[in-house]
Amino acid sequence: QVQLVESGGGLVQPGGSLRLSCAASGIAFSITRMGWYRQAPGKERELVADIFSGGITVYADSAKGRFTISRDNAKNMVYLQMNSLKPEDTAVYYCNRHPHHGYAKWGQGTQVTVSS
Repeated sequence: QVQLVESGGGLVQPGGSLRLSCAASGIAFSITRMGWYRQAPGKERELVADIFSGGITVYADSAKGRFTISRDNAKNMVYLQMNSLKPEDTAVYYCNRHPHHGYAKWGQGTQVTVSS
């Protein structure tokens, strides 16, 4: 049974940082390209960063220079370090397989709110 559990969100001031975590089970994690996605109110879900099984990373323009995705294949975990947060980063953040693999069942996500 596939399970993706995101955590680490919260309320942060502009310029602040958060580290999101995702625990994955029920998928062949170590060989799967994983991604962090976000969905802001009234907008479509978007891929902000992804990481190949070997550690190569890809970022959306909105995340470049501010976000860092990483993974621990031994623990089936993927992380998103977010720095220099902006109000436009406010969204629910999800992890999932990269679209190349087909999505697994979505988790509940973790809310990130950037506001003063």
